[in-house]
Amino acid sequence: MSILKIAKIGHPVLFAKASPVVKISKNDLKNLILNMAETLLDADGLGLAAPQVHLSKRVIIFRSFEDNNQINDEGQKIISLINPSYKKISEDYEDDWEGCLSIPGMLGKVRRYKKITYKGYDLNGKIIKKDADGLEARVIQHECDHLDGILFTSKLTSPEDFGFADEIKKNVIKENESK
Repeated sequence: MSILKIAKIGHPVLFAKASPVVKISKNDLKNLILNMAETLLDADGLGLAAPQVHLSKRVIIFRSFEDNNQINDEGQKIISLINPSYKKISEDYEDDWEGCLSIPGMLGKVRRYKKITYKGYDLNGKIIKKDADGLEARVIQHECDHLDGILFTSKLTSPEDFGFADEIKKNVIKENESK
């Protein structure tokens, strides 16, 4: 396995619509997913899309959120989806802060659906279909946006809701928690 180079904002691969996975050998796909997982863990991210590692294919991975949306590194399960899609379950949404491995050190507040149903395929071609809410739903929507060439910066709730993560954590999030 190896750590892959992450495309940064400005690279054209991040703005292109990714191609569906049609004919890639199972071994090549498995190696891609394993390398993406190693890259995700090394970067301490929550999710990663293939375009972020310079491959314009419809593949995403994300950390498992089955334990009440808690993230830990001990035996952390990584879920992969090939040709994923999602649909909202309700009109309920939430505005919250997001970061992105392709936009390091920055955060933006983005509106996302609270509850979704997602589907995609595993390495064996078996369909995976599941409901998600909270952080898991947010991460899946974020990663699926990457497959359509959309960065979170184009979905900000307001132009003022974007900045350096350390400044936002210190001045905006901390202020809101103390209210």
